[in-house]
Amino acid sequence: MEEASQSLVEHLTDLRKCLLRSVMAVVIGFCICWIFSEQLFNIIRQPIAPFLKEGGLIFTAPMDKFLAHIKVSLLASVILSCPFWIYQIWLFIAPGLYEKEKKYGIAFIFSGSFLFLLGVSFVYFIVYPMAFDFLMNFGGGVDAPMITISDYLSFFTTTTLVFGAAFEMPLILTILGILGVIDHHFLSKMRRYAIVVLAALSALITPPDVISMFAMLVPLTLLYELSIILVKIFGRDKDEENDTELTNN
Repeated sequence: MEEASQSLVEHLTDLRKCLLRSVMAVVIGFCICWIFSEQLFNIIRQPIAPFLKEGGLIFTAPMDKFLAHIKVSLLASVILSCPFWIYQIWLFIAPGLYEKEKKYGIAFIFSGSFLFLLGVSFVYFIVYPMAFDFLMNFGGGVDAPMITISDYLSFFTTTTLVFGAAFEMPLILTILGILGVIDHHFLSKMRRYAIVVLAALSALITPPDVISMFAMLVPLTLLYELSIILVKIFGRDKDEENDTELTNN
């Protein structure tokens, strides 16, 4: 019990260190992004700008625009610092891996950063234009949209981060495969249920239109199929492990 308690405390200590380092990286990134907050705000505003007749968002409180620049800088910092906090995640899970599996560290950081940025780019360049074109033009052109800064940023920030996290699915499943929690047989067997879950997830995290939902569902389904291949290549096969244990016994 004492050894288990010490091990748990060590894991919690490592987790705290990783979280603190990640927060520090985001804070440093925030200070850098704050200098360019106006340019970043223009980039974030771009997907909806063509549908705003006045050419910009509106704010209803004196602090709205100042707080908006804080949110913009924080979002940009989280995105730009993703290689560092993904590296911290690797440092936390690496002690649970075999020595031969720890060599995947660079691939973990690179692929994790790539997938996160891919999800962010996908929602920005593909999903947002289609979603805003549908939502802003729905019901005719008589009514003029008056979108507040706070509402738009809340929607943009949440959706962008969720897409970035969702695209990490192959990495997460591969790590679970390396740890021996799942194998490719399990993922193949659960494919139909996984597609149903992914469809429900796509409906929840995308704007309320069918086009955006399928724009999310299709890449997630492809990423799930990629996960099966990656788990088969890098994961631990439970059947082989069981056969090895029986042979040793």
